[in-house]
Amino acid sequence: MTMQDHQPQNPIQDQGPDAVVFDLAGTPLLSSGRTDTLVAASDNLVARVKVYASGGENTTHAHPEEDHLFLVLAGRAAFHLGRDGTRVTEVGPNAGVLVPAGAFYRFASIGQDNLVLLRVGRGHRGGGERIGADGMPLSGQSSENRHQPGVPIPGAVFGTGFHDPG
Repeated sequence: MTMQDHQPQNPIQDQGPDAVVFDLAGTPLLSSGRTDTLVAASDNLVARVKVYASGGENTTHAHPEEDHLFLVLAGRAAFHLGRDGTRVTEVGPNAGVLVPAGAFYRFASIGQDNLVLLRVGRGHRGGGERIGADGMPLSGQSSENRHQPGVPIPGAVFGTGFHDPG
């Protein structure tokens, strides 16, 4: 997985800002937990690849000033939409969900395979503000958000299939 970070330039002096080229092949698959990796960023847009062995963003939350677009690349997810989470939709590969700024949601990986998502949102390299269903700030890496660090499976990566190096 590679990323070339966007560097603002003066578009009058040259051909404009450089494009950001990235490749998700090689993203580690997990035996447990989850990962969230920045793959491309500009002043106005951020793309992240998110991998979940199980679970997901299990606490209902919203991003007051940031739209999110989730595209499922592998696996399946159940999105629980609304503050009460009663509207549930399942999403598989090549499908996604657009969550407008201020909309409450949570999602979970369902099935046996890792859930691999591409998440695109407004230009917050640090992830932007997140609030819980109670309206209080909620860190994505917190125990309140049921965060579990990702444990890579040796040799297992997204985009190239399983490879046993031994």
